[in-house]
Amino acid sequence: MTDMINKTMRESAFLRWTALILISSMMFFSYMFIDVLSPLQTMLETECGWSADTYGTFASSEYFLNVFAFFLIFAGIILDKMGVRFTGILSGVVMVIGGGIKLYAISSWFVPGGMVFDFLNSFWVSFPPTAKLASIGFAIFGCGVEMAGITVSKTIVKWFRGKEMALAMGLEMAIARLGVFAVFRLSPHFASLGDQSVVRPVAICAGLLCIGLLSFIVYSLMDKKLDKQLGVEANQEEEEPFKIRDLGILFTSKPFLIVSFLCVLYYSAIFPFQKFATSMLENRLGMPTNDASALFSWFPIGAMVLTPLLGWFLDKKGKGASMLILGSVLVFACHMVFAIYPMTDNTTSLVVAYVAIIVLGVSFSLVPAALWPSVPKLVEDRYLGSAYSVIFWIQNIGLFAFPNIIGKVLVWANPHVTDGRYDYTMPMLVFASLGVMAFVLGIWLKAEDKKNHYGLEQPNIKH
Repeated sequence: MTDMINKTMRESAFLRWTALILISSMMFFSYMFIDVLSPLQTMLETECGWSADTYGTFASSEYFLNVFAFFLIFAGIILDKMGVRFTGILSGVVMVIGGGIKLYAISSWFVPGGMVFDFLNSFWVSFPPTAKLASIGFAIFGCGVEMAGITVSKTIVKWFRGKEMALAMGLEMAIARLGVFAVFRLSPHFASLGDQSVVRPVAICAGLLCIGLLSFIVYSLMDKKLDKQLGVEANQEEEEPFKIRDLGILFTSKPFLIVSFLCVLYYSAIFPFQKFATSMLENRLGMPTNDASALFSWFPIGAMVLTPLLGWFLDKKGKGASMLILGSVLVFACHMVFAIYPMTDNTTSLVVAYVAIIVLGVSFSLVPAALWPSVPKLVEDRYLGSAYSVIFWIQNIGLFAFPNIIGKVLVWANPHVTDGRYDYTMPMLVFASLGVMAFVLGIWLKAEDKKNHYGLEQPNIKH
């Protein structure tokens, strides 16, 4: 058995890093599609008639089916039952379908007089039919992208356990965040080519989703061969398969629940903020959309550079729980700067804004780099996929709620604004409060680890 394991594909550094690049490509293109409209909130208001409240509801729709139809829970069960190849390809197909619906919704093909348009216009008249159909497509896409997220996490554990697991997870997240940088840079540019249009960048990113699906299909061929090489191991694992009742173990595990709720609080201070960041910078600094989007694009770059380095540190030295605490402090500091610092259109304010965005990027390196590699230390392999799906499901509750909340807070705090010139003080205070609560949970988690020796502060690589 030892000889067989030594000859497997995952023992080859070249092959396991090739596998990582293939699966990361799908996440790169999916992250581009997630935020393709985020830099264009102001343009959506003028071109499509979407108010801040409408935009907030649309941004939340990505997580609707994952939360209320419990799709993420089912996705985890599918992953544990069917494996990474089936689940990964399924997730890619679902993303392409959802992306196509969203593209159709904002295109010139979707106009009054059509059966679907007129039906959607017959109810909830304050919410435009284009936003309704785009939200349906985004919700379907959201099922696919979250399913892909848990699949990629389990895939990395499969190929990198006992090796550079945290570094691999860090690099995967870095590549995905490069997609965020690219779309914040390119989306306003594509929208401004020729006649101004929000459709063009969405169409380009929808095409890239198809390329991401193809890259995972190529990876699946490698994974199938690896499973054949691990035949003895695979048969051993089947002696104790995943059971539905194992979900009860997750929901009664204190450290797992602490990690899950820390995750939802922290990510709710990041991803919903991304949806509003360009508009916030436009209003706080008095700059045009392209400049505001370019400024915020540096946020994922900081995270992209540091996350693999922090993953390497975690593999070699540990200190995962401490990294979660520090990351929570930094996200609070960034949001408080944007909430209370008296920014104007001068050089000093611009420097402060850049520093705050970079600090946010450092924070977004610390927490994910430590969070995801910690999960295998808290749960058994046979329900690792379901563990990731439960965390993502709890996370999605916050990601669904907070774009809605922020949109409504914006309208409440700016009752007479009709031209998109909002005061963002209250929304930024809401985001900052999430950092405080994540910090408290980080302290609690570190205390639990010290008491019960889960190994969260220990390195991943065993010598």
